[in-house]
Amino acid sequence: MLALPRAALGALAAALCSVAAAPAHAFCGFYAGKADASLFNEASQVVLVRDGQRTVLSMLNDYSGPLKEFALIVPTPVTLKQGQVRVAEKVMFERLDAYSSPRLAEYHDQNPCQFRMDWSEDLYPRPPVPVAMAAAPMMADRAGTLARNKALGVTVEAKYTLEEYDIVSLSAKQSDGLEIWLRENGYRIPRGASAALKPYINQGMKFFVAKVNLKEQAKLGYSHLRPLQFAFESEKFMLPMRLGMLNASPNKPQDLIVYALTREGRVESSNYRTVKLAANENLPHFIKPHFKDFYKALFDTSAQREDYRVAFTEYFWDMSWCDPCAANPLSPEELRQAGVFWLDGQADEAFKRLQVPAPSRLPPMVLPPGGGAQPVMLTRLHVRYTPATFPDDLAFTQTKDRQNFQTRYVVHNPYAGSQAQCAAEMGKQECEALCKPKVERVLDRLKALDPATLAKPARNPRWEGNPQAYAGKSEAQLAQECAESCNASKRSTLESARRYYEEQVPARIKQESLTLAKLTGWSLADIDKLGRGEGKPPTANSSGSGKPVAATWWERLFAPRPSAATAVVTNGQTPG
Repeated sequence: MLALPRAALGALAAALCSVAAAPAHAFCGFYAGKADASLFNEASQVVLVRDGQRTVLSMLNDYSGPLKEFALIVPTPVTLKQGQVRVAEKVMFERLDAYSSPRLAEYHDQNPCQFRMDWSEDLYPRPPVPVAMAAAPMMADRAGTLARNKALGVTVEAKYTLEEYDIVSLSAKQSDGLEIWLRENGYRIPRGASAALKPYINQGMKFFVAKVNLKEQAKLGYSHLRPLQFAFESEKFMLPMRLGMLNASPNKPQDLIVYALTREGRVESSNYRTVKLAANENLPHFIKPHFKDFYKALFDTSAQREDYRVAFTEYFWDMSWCDPCAANPLSPEELRQAGVFWLDGQADEAFKRLQVPAPSRLPPMVLPPGGGAQPVMLTRLHVRYTPATFPDDLAFTQTKDRQNFQTRYVVHNPYAGSQAQCAAEMGKQECEALCKPKVERVLDRLKALDPATLAKPARNPRWEGNPQAYAGKSEAQLAQECAESCNASKRSTLESARRYYEEQVPARIKQESLTLAKLTGWSLADIDKLGRGEGKPPTANSSGSGKPVAATWWERLFAPRPSAATAVVTNGQTPG
């Protein structure tokens, strides 16, 4: 999805497949942060709505130069006529990004110094425990021009103005002719354009060309490029990427984020590996304010390890709910604006409406108010690539996988206390004072029970109560038993606090730090500094700078070999 200036012509197009998800087990955690698409500079974003052979494709242009220099060329499976293209709003991408962003959930440890005195708690039957219900999904001269076009093998299939865009849809018989046509019509084509255009011409594909009509844009009052949205039917499930790489440096990675909205089955690439990013990992609690730095380092490291040759799954979920929610699910109206055409159960009619020219387009169908389950599944794919690592266009397929997935990470905040504080708290617990009312309650209960009942052993003491354990004992004996139980509880509480502060928390943070090092490539020394509140997260290669890791076997062989300690940190493996 590359929108580039005329001096740097770019492209994108597509068709996709379908997606779905089954409900996953909910968990109790608090949403604590996210890492959205703004982390990645020069990240192109597309929304692909797919059902059967019908596709609605939306593209968010990342062009930032003078608008008079802007042009977009998109190879498309069919001619896009007036009515099949509309101008969308950027907020649609922002909502999908926010909803599907990698997220951080946090838990808070309970107080390890919880004194509990259980003596006499089995005097009465326990109340029944209610069964929790599963949470419901939240839910020139015309003649001369025609002659020239014919000589070049180019046909203008459609030509129109759509709000701030002037649009033509072309077909071509030869790549050289199309390149000449584009140059003659004011587009300065980069070197290699003819060779890049040829495969699409051989496939019989058409070319959608759009540029900004500055006068119309001024009338509308927009200062930025709004996304374009196409609706068409085709068997092709592919995303042409090669044109967009014409002016790209061979060693400078680019980012592409695809939001695929479908009815069933997770979407993945059919000609490149699709990999789920490491997720549901426990991280040290001090990473919370640095979560965006963490996720960027994780993605950088993951992409480099795969030599920029895979598509990463960042999210796959039922669009009617989320857990935890980085943002609310899209409403039915928002989904319709994104191009979803089957919500009302009349997919044929709704898709036709998307292909009617705006002036004669019928009013949108009335959808139920927000809320309730929506038959829409979202797959979020993130691709980092270079011209060398993605030599072919990106093709997609639908899988049978319906298991929800999200790049979710967890922090457990240690309890803010200490072993010394716990010891002081236990010193305040006076067993004699605590036991006096308990002994009185036991005696009262024994008096109220039938002696015959006390004579029978309890069948299920855990649930029915066990007053028999106290029968036949004097008040002094009961008081002594209670005091012994109280002192044992105090010792147990102190031991629990000691284990928590001296063993469990340090061991947990050590393991979480190792996980953080493995995922990001950060050194344990740098991670320790973060834990002490010193310094900032290490900087690493990003999509905007640096050279990909060695991609060939000889480069990997001759690359400087890391030390054993570094190998453990960066690869999660001991040196072989």
